Amino acid sequence: MFPQNVFPETARVDANGHLVLGGCDTVELASRFGTPLYIFDEETLRGRCRTFMGEFQTRYPNTTVAYAGKAYINPGLAKIFSQEGLGLDVVSGGELAVAQVVDFPRKKVYFHGNNKTREELEQALAWGIGRIVIDSFYELSLLEEVAARAGKIQKVLLRVSPSIDPHTHAKTTTGVLDSKFGFPIDTGDAAEAVRRAVGASHLKLQGLHFHLGSPIFELEPYRSAIEVVLSFASGLREEGLDLKEFSPGGGFAIAYTRDQRPPGVGDYAETIVGTMTTECQRLGMELPHLVVEPGRAIVGPAGVALYRVGAVKDIPGVRRYVSVDGGMGDNIRPALYDAAYEAVVANRMNEETTETATIAGKYCESGDILVKDVLLPPIGMGGEDLIAIPASGAYCPSMASNYNLNPKPPIILVKDGKTRVIRRRETYQDQMLLDVM
Repeated sequence: MFPQNVFPETARVDANGHLVLGGCDTVELASRFGTPLYIFDEETLRGRCRTFMGEFQTRYPNTTVAYAGKAYINPGLAKIFSQEGLGLDVVSGGELAVAQVVDFPRKKVYFHGNNKTREELEQALAWGIGRIVIDSFYELSLLEEVAARAGKIQKVLLRVSPSIDPHTHAKTTTGVLDSKFGFPIDTGDAAEAVRRAVGASHLKLQGLHFHLGSPIFELEPYRSAIEVVLSFASGLREEGLDLKEFSPGGGFAIAYTRDQRPPGVGDYAETIVGTMTTECQRLGMELPHLVVEPGRAIVGPAGVALYRVGAVKDIPGVRRYVSVDGGMGDNIRPALYDAAYEAVVANRMNEETTETATIAGKYCESGDILVKDVLLPPIGMGGEDLIAIPASGAYCPSMASNYNLNPKPPIILVKDGKTRVIRRRETYQDQMLLDVM
């Protein structure tokens, strides 16, 4: 059965048994643009933006929804997020450069990261960025120096660690005590950071930020962490902390497989807004400006990766490997996190799924497996069949590499039967542009 819950909103199957996205036949898209190919459904993308804006702002109008660019950002997507009224969360000079090139509203851009360089901070201040989220004592001192030299007073948030386990993968957990990110509340570092930021001549402390990790399928970690951080903030009011802004980060989950049922956006919004308002009232605090940072939850469901089948290897009684023309170079998440995905045969959607297969990539690594043990129709060799993997919009293109010197795939937007290329396919020549003979 077609797992609609993991595909974009416009996904359907046509009379030929072909997967259709945004009104475009994926078989025709593969013929036209080649494979591997990343297809982003614009209706789903914009719809997810509007859902987050609506669910949070109807409950709490004083909310900024800032897209987390690390999930994947390029100029084409940045323009869409700006059009939809979102802010932007960047974590590097490169992501900041994307914001600059599209003239993203700079006051709505937040610069995160645990080890920003002097050059990146200078780049941000010269552009007039809205907020810098300070992550360490080193950065606090460095930013004070950079801002003083620039003759500016920079608005900042402090990233604190509430020591709350979000019960997600260890490599994507960030809000616990043993993490490279943020000032731990438990050790006293967070309180000391507040004191130093309040006393800095060229920094204006606006509030606090935390991020628990991703993807978070539970609501309780948000509730617990908000209570911890607001209680912490309340205790520092007499030392000059005026909590004008508050961000519980992002980490909102999506369904990657047909049996996953993450909370709805409204459930996250109800928990975050409800807990924040209740705690502020209990503590006698003014309600702050709320900033939430969805990334995966916006772009993930909009993207589908499309591959062409090549070799098929049967090991009787063990496994059947179906190899495709992409793999860990364009989606390293299965190799890195044991991430699970669904897969369908895009040109034979109506056929019965009778065989268990493992989708393998073309890269020279045994760990280059995209999907393990998925039910598919019988698949032959030779490039006739197309494999589509949904929920591929987040962290696949952004973490892509040129391992084995394979070019990165193109990305197209589809809407109402029309296509737009927002990243062309790399060539071998592109990969050698920086090499010196």
